[in-house]
Amino acid sequence: MDTVQAQALIDTTWTDSIEPCLKSYIAIPNKSPLFDPDWEAHGHMDAAATLLATWCRAQAIKGLSVEVVRLAGRTPLIYVEVAGSVPGDVLLYGHYDKQPEFTGWDADLSPWTPVVRHGRLYGRGGADDGYAIFSSLTAIGVLQAQGIAHARCVLLIEGSEESGSTDLPAYVAHLEDRLGQPELVICLDAECGNYDQFWLTTSLRGNLVGTLSVEMLTEGVHSGMGTGIAAGPMRIARGLLDRIENVYNGDIVIEELHVKTPALRIQEARVAARILGDTVANKLPFVTGAHAQSSDPVELLLNSTWKPTLAITGAEGLPSLQQAGNVLLPRVALKLSLRLPPTLDAFIAATRVQAVLEADPPYGAQVRFEVGSSLSGWHAPPLATWLSDAVQAASHAFYGAEAVSMGTGGSIPFIGMLAERYPNTQFLVTGVLGPHANAHGPNEFLDLKVVRQVTGAVASVLAAHGQARS
Repeated sequence: MDTVQAQALIDTTWTDSIEPCLKSYIAIPNKSPLFDPDWEAHGHMDAAATLLATWCRAQAIKGLSVEVVRLAGRTPLIYVEVAGSVPGDVLLYGHYDKQPEFTGWDADLSPWTPVVRHGRLYGRGGADDGYAIFSSLTAIGVLQAQGIAHARCVLLIEGSEESGSTDLPAYVAHLEDRLGQPELVICLDAECGNYDQFWLTTSLRGNLVGTLSVEMLTEGVHSGMGTGIAAGPMRIARGLLDRIENVYNGDIVIEELHVKTPALRIQEARVAARILGDTVANKLPFVTGAHAQSSDPVELLLNSTWKPTLAITGAEGLPSLQQAGNVLLPRVALKLSLRLPPTLDAFIAATRVQAVLEADPPYGAQVRFEVGSSLSGWHAPPLATWLSDAVQAASHAFYGAEAVSMGTGGSIPFIGMLAERYPNTQFLVTGVLGPHANAHGPNEFLDLKVVRQVTGAVASVLAAHGQARS
């Protein structure tokens, strides 16, 4: 591959074609079904799928076919196929559904208004994961422009990833005969440790989400009359959480939720920590005076990729500060999000957490833990020699630096699903979610230089796969 020529084509395509379309996509509030149960009536998901599919159809790519597949009651799936010139199948994955708005956006930014500032495109969904379909198809176009052989490529761009990919299994089953047997899966929905080199994700944590509810009274009562007689539901909830998490250091105390971290992943964390140093912690927006749980970047990387952790992400039953009177509350509910080690069975985790929380409720309170979703993580199989070499070559060609591998603390349900279905498949899981990119939170941005480098790196890997199959 002529890297200079490839980068020039990528730059032109991004500036003239992709960026305008991506801005239009950001402006569509197509929140994932978990956050917009009436998504079908609102029409935003269909609008986003139609916009992206229209862009795909306009690309001058030989052997291209584009289809928006719709199964009843499920978010549309964009299916793109490009005929290959060598044997084999490659599957490229992304999603177009989005997280909700969240609060805290800068005064001159908002989730549904695209803004370019200092080489970064701000707005919800640009980095997570709207860019994926553009980068994937552009990478294939780069190969064809230079007459470089590639295998048949299939793009699956789903609309329910942020809801746990609830619709995807039905589509994979529906399209099974057309998917073939992919030898390589490329996923562009992951993190990058920095913006200076190509990053390969080697593990993903699982995710257990559920609601812990505690009911003590049938209605609220005067706090002066009730406290000292009835235990408050928040106090009970605090005690129940202590059954899961050590409040002083954040360690999960349920033994069954821990696994042994493989030696190779510990070594990868050490290499990544040497490169990233203090940025492992500093990528988070700590308030003045606050700091990370450890000063050791290796420990922080392993904590966030292989240890189970707990976050409380929502609550019900608590009045706003303005409306909070002197009332002993009757009920509280907390949304729990547990990140699980990559190799832990999520069903086992869910069963154990539910048993621990519901056992022997204090004061006879009504305690329930309702599991919303339980998704196992993923641990990458060993890289084939050709892919290991291709990743390093791609990083040097488009970044001028070595590629780095590390685990990622988030979850991508599709990867675990495919790993089960295709146990002999090789995976290239990467992305643009680097320091402060803030997917899911305020001020999400897509670095416009890095996304072009990722596009070039993907093209380079596709070329290497084609050469290996020639």
